[in-house]
Amino acid sequence: MDVTVVGSGPNGLAAAVICARAGLSVQVFEAQPTLGGGARTLPDPEFSGVSHDICSAVHPLALASPFLAEFDLPARGVALQVPEISYANPLPGRPAAIGYHDLDRTCAELEHGDSWRRA
Repeated sequence: MDVTVVGSGPNGLAAAVICARAGLSVQVFEAQPTLGGGARTLPDPEFSGVSHDICSAVHPLALASPFLAEFDLPARGVALQVPEISYANPLPGRPAAIGYHDLDRTCAELEHGDSWRRA
């Protein structure tokens, strides 16, 4: 065995693919019962029919990733979604600050929202 990768998250799997494409023999070890690391979606043990991300919820840079582009994900049935809400942060004593995919909406709804155009 040329390469041992510990962990089957996105970075571990990417490293394994790069090494295998370079002609190296690769083995991947994962302690969890399913692959994917922090990018996994699993059924919620308390709510039937509900699944959720166990770590990361959004991977916005995946859309711009040259590595992922090589896999032609749409041809494999994978559609990367862009959520309407990119992020939200709770604020004490007032509504949460919400960053929308639509910059105009973000600027309109945030206090000092026009500052986001310069960020």
